[in-house]
Amino acid sequence: MTLPEQAPELAAETVTQQQANATETRKGVVAALSAYLLWGFLPILFHLLDQAGSVLIVAERTLWSLVLLAIVLAVTAGFAEIRSVLMDFRRMRVIAVSALLLVCNWLLYVWAVETEQVLEASFGYFINPLVSVAIGMVFLGERQNRMQTIAIAIAIVAILIQAAGIGRVPLIALGLAFSFGFYGFIRKTAQTGPATGLFAETLVVAPLAMGYVIFDIVRNGVGVHADPTLMLLLIATGPATAVPLLLFAYGVRRLRLTTIGMFQYLAPSIQFLLAILMFGEELNALRLLSFALIWVSLIVFSWDSYSQRRRMTA
Repeated sequence: MTLPEQAPELAAETVTQQQANATETRKGVVAALSAYLLWGFLPILFHLLDQAGSVLIVAERTLWSLVLLAIVLAVTAGFAEIRSVLMDFRRMRVIAVSALLLVCNWLLYVWAVETEQVLEASFGYFINPLVSVAIGMVFLGERQNRMQTIAIAIAIVAILIQAAGIGRVPLIALGLAFSFGFYGFIRKTAQTGPATGLFAETLVVAPLAMGYVIFDIVRNGVGVHADPTLMLLLIATGPATAVPLLLFAYGVRRLRLTTIGMFQYLAPSIQFLLAILMFGEELNALRLLSFALIWVSLIVFSWDSYSQRRRMTA
């Protein structure tokens, strides 16, 4: 076949490939947006469960996440990778550390909702991307350009103003940002997929979670487990944990990191609005200024990331 005769076929293949790529991108956008929306509205679920207490909620969340992830891995034939992870002492050591960080993050977040400090929790997730950058600078020797350094400096000022606004060091915000930042840092070295990694992490802490549930029942009786509504909500913490992660993993494989970076501020923005409009938390002038500064910081950081991405692809 001559080149002129091949040209229409090549053009048709190119169009078909472009259409397929566009479809995959749309699917990725829907998945990533869904993940961040679910994460954003998660405080409502924990607020409805405040009778259970933060420790019991996290224990139940761990166990029901394990059940759902086991089903997912069974359907997707993912247990072969689980077996290889469990047999690898080095990877399991990393998984144990990441599991500890994840549980600390969950406990702190649920406790923040329980004690009506969702505003501070949302502030923590706003500063999380910049904390991750700082972790990269300190532990990986990553160098930052002038714009990124400015963004981090503005974030530090915002944290100090937040402390003045609430009259103390914002330990919840810092705890959430640093626990999740180090969680991401540690998980990079685990070399496991999202579902496999989360299953291994929940498997590590499942004995402690089950032990606490049994202890709570022995000490307090059946308690919230006797209420059908509360029991259903406790079961729902499993899907509420695993489904957004799986959607995020699906989306991140189909989107540029720059696009994902723009989406990551959706969840704390929703939490910010929930704290004010639904939970009635107070936002004084200093706290509002701290949020305004962190938003400026994130705009600077995001614009710099976007500009770098454009230069690399130009």
